[in-house]
Formats: sequence, C-alpha cells, structure tokens
Amino acid sequence: MGFVMLLSSVLAGVVGIAVGYYVRKIHDEKKILSTKKIAEQIVEEAKREAETKKREVLAEAREEALRIRHELERELKERRSEIQRAERRLEQREESLDRKLENLTKKEEELKAKLTEVEKAKLEAERLLRERIVKLEEVAGLSREEAKELLLKEVEEEVSSSIGLKLKELEENFKREADKKAREILTTAIQRCAVDHTSEVTVSVVPLPSDDMKGRIIGREGRNIRAFESLTGVDLIVDDTPEAVTLSCFDPVRREIARISLERLILDGRIHPARIEEIVEKVRKEVDEHMLEAAENALLEVNIEGVHPEIVKTLGRLTYRSSYGQNALAHSLEVAHLAGVMAAELGLDEMIARRAGLLHDIGKAIDCQVEGSHALIGADLAKRYGESQVIVNAIAAHHEEEEPKSVYAVLVLAADAVSASRPGARRESIEAYIRRLEKLENLASSFTGVEKAYAIQAGREVRVMISPEAGDDGTIYKIAYDIARKIEEDLKYPGQVKVTVIRELRAIEFAK
Repeated sequence: MGFVMLLSSVLAGVVGIAVGYYVRKIHDEKKILSTKKIAEQIVEEAKREAETKKREVLAEAREEALRIRHELERELKERRSEIQRAERRLEQREESLDRKLENLTKKEEELKAKLTEVEKAKLEAERLLRERIVKLEEVAGLSREEAKELLLKEVEEEVSSSIGLKLKELEENFKREADKKAREILTTAIQRCAVDHTSEVTVSVVPLPSDDMKGRIIGREGRNIRAFESLTGVDLIVDDTPEAVTLSCFDPVRREIARISLERLILDGRIHPARIEEIVEKVRKEVDEHMLEAAENALLEVNIEGVHPEIVKTLGRLTYRSSYGQNALAHSLEVAHLAGVMAAELGLDEMIARRAGLLHDIGKAIDCQVEGSHALIGADLAKRYGESQVIVNAIAAHHEEEEPKSVYAVLVLAADAVSASRPGARRESIEAYIRRLEKLENLASSFTGVEKAYAIQAGREVRVMISPEAGDDGTIYKIAYDIARKIEEDLKYPGQVKVTVIRELRAIEFAK
C-alpha cells in the first residue's frame, strides 16, 4: 500500500514536470515568434528610411552636379571670351608690327640712299680740301704743320682769358651746389644723431682707505703683489702717493680687471694669493660678460645682424678703450648713426653704411696686441671673419691708408671726422705743422709767373702773388685752378685749402 502511494507520488511529480516543461516551451516559442516579428518590423522600417535617405542624397547629388556643371560652363565661357580678346589683341599687334616693319624697311632704303649721297659729298669735300690746302701752302709759303702750329698758338692766346673766366664760373657754380647739398646732408645727419657723450677714461689710480693698506697689498715678502701682477698682467706701483696706488698696463681691459679686482680685495679685507686668484677670475668673467653685453646692445641699437661671434667679442673690448677722451664704442655707435643717416639722404643702403660705421674702429680693440695701424688691423680682422669687401675697404680707408673704393668708405670717413671734430680731438706737433706750411708755399711758388706765396690761417689758405706780365685778369683763374689741383695730388692735409691768386699792376711816377 505504501509502495503504491510512493509510486503514485513519483508519477504525479514526473507528470507535473513534463507538463511544466511543455507549457514553458510553448511560452518560449510564442516569445521567439513575437521577437522575430518585431525584428522584421525594425528591418522593414530601416529599409524604408534607407530608401528615403538614398532618394534625398541622390536628389542633392543631382542638384550639386547641376550647379557645378553650370559654374564650369560659365567659367569656360569666360575663358573662351578672354582667349578671343587675347587673340584679337595679338592680331592687332601683329598688324601694327607689320606696318612698323614696312616703315622701317622704307626708312632703311632712304638712309642707304642718303649715305650714298653723303659718301659722294665727303669724297668731293676731301678733294676740294686737298686742293685748297695745296693752294694755301703755295700762297702763304708755309707747310701745313707750320700753319697749324701758328694758328693753334694764336687761338690759345686769344681764348686763354676766356677759358679761365669760364672755368672759374663753372667751378663756382659747381662748388655752390655741392656745398649746399653737403651742408643739407651733414646738417640732417648731425641733427638726427646729436647725442651727449661723457668722456670715459680708464682709471689707473685706485684710492685706499689708509696707507696701512699698502703693506697688506704688498704682503709678506711681496707675495701678494707678485700674485696680483702675475694673475692680472699689470704693474701695481706702490709709491709715496698718499692713500693711493697706481695700476700701469697698455691693455685697457687688463687694467680694468685689475682695478675692479683690487677695489674688491680692499673692501673684502682678505688679501692673500688664493683670494686674489679667486677674485681676479671672477672679475675677469664679469668683465667679459659686460663687454659681450655692451657689444650686443650696440648691434641691437643700429639693427645689425649676422656678425661673427669673434667680431662681437672684439667689438665689446672697445667699451674700455678711449681715444682723445672719447669712449671708442660710443664713438663707433655715433659714426654708425651718422653714416646711416647720410646714406639714407643719398638713397643708399643704410644697413651697409651703419655696419661699416660701427666696425670702422674695431682694430683699436687689439692694436696693442698686433703690429700696424688700427685701420688696417681692423680691416684684416673683418676680412678674416667673412665681412664683405665693401665693409673691409671702408674700415681700411677711414684714415686714408687705402684708397676708398665705394661711396660707403667715403661716408664712414666723413662720419668719423664729424664725430671726432671737437677741441683736443686732433693734435699736431709744431715741427710737422711747420713742414706742412713750407711744403704748401713751395708748391705754390713752383708755378710759372708766381712771385711770392704765403701760407696763412694755419695752412687753410695760401695766397699767391703773380707778376702782371704773367697774363691778364682771366689767366689768374686758371693758375688758381692748377695750384689747387696740384695741392690735392701732392699734399695731405685736414679739411680744405683755399687758394687765392692776386695779380696787381702798379704804376709809379714822381712829380719833381
């Protein structure tokens, strides 16, 4: 009985599970069918939307293609019109050239005919001239060469006075115009570049707080002063001058390093060889940096680029170089500005003029290390580091040690003279001054007809007395012109020399 109940329960459970499985299967199949229908609807909608988009895109593509086609047709039409116009112009020019060619051909034929006539007339004239010369020689009893020499002599005597007067008139007109233009250019340059300069002289005397400091500077058995002189390359002179020592060195940069180093050692108070070496090395780096910065600022001020680094370093050394009380770097900057302004007034390249002006005195930075004048040293340095031939010549010629080969060299020479033309900038010994005046008087006295010549106004004028028999009043202009040109060729002088020729005729009689 119990077994039957258990079996019934098992069968009932199995039947329930089978029924549940069947029901769930039916439910899943319905759900799958429903999902398929939904997917099919989504696909259908997507197809419809794709068709719609496709039609819209095709319509837009047709419209864009139509628009592009219209634009191309319009451009093609315009191009055809332009080509037609160009062809018409070419045809017109061709017709014009054909007409000109015909005219030229006609003129060429006419010229050939005229040349033939001229040749015939020339031959006839030569024949008549030969016959006339023969008849003249027979009548005058002179050969052709003798008659020519006599005629030339008479003509020269007649026109000598007229030539002198005309020469004087032309010279005065030219000088008047040249002076006017030169004054305008120089005035403009000086007005635009007028700056104040303070004289910068490298200090060679270092003040001391007391005379006791001299013993500390010398050190035990002179070890401090020996170390200082060895490291700086200067002579440190400790004498009886109260509360001061003197630094002596031909190199201004080394002297400046020594001055700053000594001042710092005095302030620091620790003076011994190790400290001296430390301070000197530190100051040397600071001075090098200061010089390089000064050179870069100068290049920036005149707007110059592409300068070799070695030239920049050398240019910076001019910071501690002075000439006649004027700082060399400040003088170079002023020359650069003046040359640039004058170049602008003349319609030339300002950059070349400013570059040549700034570098014209670069040789002064190393003239204590190299033999020769600073102009030629600077030119050699510039050439070595790739500067152009124009710049090299301008540097070499700014003291007329070479012939100026460009207008920029002349501008730098003039700008250098303007910048340095101040009291005390040029000094001349009395012996050289006297020799220059004697040469001037002797040169003027060497001309025929000159009785006396006097150099006056410190050689800026020479007065020449000629005898009345040397010619008429018109002749003196030619003599003045010849003397002036001879002075230019044979003498070297600052500025200009005025030549005054005087011809005086005196009549003396005594009443008794």
